[in-house]
Amino acid sequence: MEESKKREVAKRGIFNEDGDIDLGKRKIIQGNTTNLNDFNNLKYTWTSDWYRQAMNNFWIPEEINLNQDIKDYRKLDQYEKKAYDRILSFLTYLDSIQTANLPNLQTYITANEINLCLSIQTYQESIHSQSYSYILDTICSPEERTRILYLWKEDEHLLKRNEFIGEQYNEFLENDDEFRFMKVLVANYILEGIYFYSGFSFFYNLGRNGKMPGTVQEIRYINRDENTHLWLFRSLINDLKKEREDLFVPELQNYYRNMLKEGVEQEIAWGKYAIGNEIAGLNEKMIEDYIKYLGNLRAKGLGLEALYEGFDEIPESMKWVDEYSDPNGVKTDFFEAKVTAYSKSSIIEDDL
Repeated sequence: MEESKKREVAKRGIFNEDGDIDLGKRKIIQGNTTNLNDFNNLKYTWTSDWYRQAMNNFWIPEEINLNQDIKDYRKLDQYEKKAYDRILSFLTYLDSIQTANLPNLQTYITANEINLCLSIQTYQESIHSQSYSYILDTICSPEERTRILYLWKEDEHLLKRNEFIGEQYNEFLENDDEFRFMKVLVANYILEGIYFYSGFSFFYNLGRNGKMPGTVQEIRYINRDENTHLWLFRSLINDLKKEREDLFVPELQNYYRNMLKEGVEQEIAWGKYAIGNEIAGLNEKMIEDYIKYLGNLRAKGLGLEALYEGFDEIPESMKWVDEYSDPNGVKTDFFEAKVTAYSKSSIIEDDL
């Protein structure tokens, strides 16, 4: 670990006429890239399917009808409204910080095809932030909108949630060594694979109770994008593991695993705080069981030991979430203005 803490990750620069053309010399970090985008010569071949899938996911937030949500929002009970506001505030923050951080991460990636994917992700994170703003602009007053967006200024638990990932990103800005770079990658993986999911399940629960259908549809599109982002970071980390075994020695793998566990514990605590036991169809135990299952799934995705014993299958009480979140069952069709099956989306990996 000491060596990875000392070695800086070199920035890729912009114009480099002496960059390597040979694919065999291409590296995720510490490479010598020309920065030429060549779609026909890819070392990391999974990026081809990823890029096309991400492009096929295109959607426009304002095309979704929120007329029913305007009425429903005023009818939410106090527990539903408090959860709705808190969770939407948190999701807005997550996508905003991703939009800000991903370009910095690209500064150090020397594999052109991966940077192309990260560019698409950055764009999609902007779309997600736009969708949250669109929802708030539509369903509540400007004063209420501002209060919800900046809820972390008055909600200590929400502020604490925002700090964990944000601190990993800021730390790498100040010290761009290989260890902190890896922490940023794992933090991204946690954000995309764990941090969204109690929030998503809350909105899906509203949907199955016949409430806020426009918000639910927006969340389904966002969830589909996040699945591709999770696929991107899992593939990036696992390919880096092949190239740089020194960044995945047992001590470091244990560190990353502990980061994952911390992310899971924070998400469980947040779900209990934001949602609680007063909302029909969802309770704290359901949230805890579901997030522990996801934590094990994410650990497995990186070849790490499971975080929790006995949570290897999605809990029976939460299987309904899959009906909403299945990325292969969501299509953006603005001529029909509804969610339909999408034949081309079957390439999304289903073990995410």
